[in-house]
Amino acid sequence: MRKGILLVNLGTPISPSVNNVRKYLAEFLMDPRVITLHRFLRFLLVRCIIVPFRAAKSARLYRKIWDSQTGSPLLHYSNMQRQLLKMELGRGYVVELAMRYQYPSIELALNKLKTAGVESIRVIPMFPQYASATSGSVIAKVMETMNKWDVIPSVSFVNSFHDDEFMIEAFAENGRKYPAENYDHVLFSFHGLPEAQLIQCDASGSHCQRKKGCCDTLTSVNFNCYAAQAHHTARLIAIRLGILPGNYTVCFQSRLGRAEWIKPYTADVIANLAQTGYKRLLVFCPAFVADCLETIYEIGVEYREMFLTAGGQHLQLVESLNGSPIFIKALQNMASQKAPVLEHHGVKRLCLSH
Repeated sequence: MRKGILLVNLGTPISPSVNNVRKYLAEFLMDPRVITLHRFLRFLLVRCIIVPFRAAKSARLYRKIWDSQTGSPLLHYSNMQRQLLKMELGRGYVVELAMRYQYPSIELALNKLKTAGVESIRVIPMFPQYASATSGSVIAKVMETMNKWDVIPSVSFVNSFHDDEFMIEAFAENGRKYPAENYDHVLFSFHGLPEAQLIQCDASGSHCQRKKGCCDTLTSVNFNCYAAQAHHTARLIAIRLGILPGNYTVCFQSRLGRAEWIKPYTADVIANLAQTGYKRLLVFCPAFVADCLETIYEIGVEYREMFLTAGGQHLQLVESLNGSPIFIKALQNMASQKAPVLEHHGVKRLCLSH
């Protein structure tokens, strides 16, 4: 009997046409874990305001990154990761790829695993840091879909892998192409979330946004906090590359709407650094395991132009993990539920899976 592995990333329009982008945005933003309003209010906001005004603009941006041969970068690199993982795992596994929104759907991928007759299914949401709007939404959709099955095989989920040794090393390996000492400052830019969503995930009810620096350090109280996991990921990559705390900043991008999101905002940090006299910035995006609109265009084009306009000279984006063999090893360990052991500076280090 073979084991089933399901990789799930966020999603992408089928094409950069306005109509397909509209469908993608509507499905994405109507998810109650993404916009946590009452269904009726969410419908009015998404269907009557956001999608009608944002679809055409987003379609123009997608066209700028769409490749004539490979199409959507996110889907292209995600398919590459699926194929590479399949090769590493061998015949004892069936590996499928899904997108939480649009194609290929979670239902389609699960049905393929069902048809293959796998004895178990291991679901890996492709988000290193846990958030209800990403990993939580994937897990909820998988359970909702499989709830309709008569026979439900053994199912397990990867909650997060923000401190996975191989994932950290994969980002560090990419970063070594751009020695940090050649830059004035390093940014670790993560996808943002509304602060309200962090508060909702605070089981203690007394920590999140109530204590100064509540997310700066990962503890037994905030171990499920997206921002705390983000800070921890950045710290581990910085340690691996020898970047001192004062030489890097953790920030958050892709804010949507007027609500308070996790701070500091990447756009503000970049503008302030340029105005302060910093000329060269190196930017990692460790919330993304595959390059996409948020890395290629938002950081690589929009924020670069912002930095140059404000007086900077060079902003270098560190590419995402894409086809990194080291990251595929991380996925292999997660798929087989093994604790990864990584040789680093002659010392074997053990990292327990989540």
